[in-house]
Amino acid sequence: MRKILLIHGPNLNLLGEREPGVYGTDTFETINDEITEHAMALGMHCEVFQSNHEGEIIDQLHLARKKFDGVVINAGAYTHYSYAIRDAIAAIKIPVVEVHLSNIHARDEFRSKSVIAPVCAGQISGFGKYSYLMGIDALAYRWKAEDENEQAE
Repeated sequence: MRKILLIHGPNLNLLGEREPGVYGTDTFETINDEITEHAMALGMHCEVFQSNHEGEIIDQLHLARKKFDGVVINAGAYTHYSYAIRDAIAAIKIPVVEVHLSNIHARDEFRSKSVIAPVCAGQISGFGKYSYLMGIDALAYRWKAEDENEQAE
């Protein structure tokens, strides 16, 4: 069974309360329940981690390299300026999918640039809570393609 780490960055623990016009009304807990159920339905185990602290996110990424097969991350505002998180993602050598609830390219100019995107397997944004589910789907499709390529060799 593949194992995924889901990382929520700063302020995402306030989902359901925080700017519902931008982030929706689903709570942090209900979104996490939906995500873990979705992963389970695909035959994957998903652990959830949230922190408002950059160093804790980096520590989790470092731990993930030995404990998980992939990561789905919503780094929140760290997306736009944390070269430390970018470097941690580059260092761990497992696929990381960047996700965002809102379309970061259609918001404030400073939110349109992701410093972590170049070292991620891909980026999904703008689909609300479904961005997370699509991130899990992306990892599942990636692993399926890798397995098929190995079988073909």
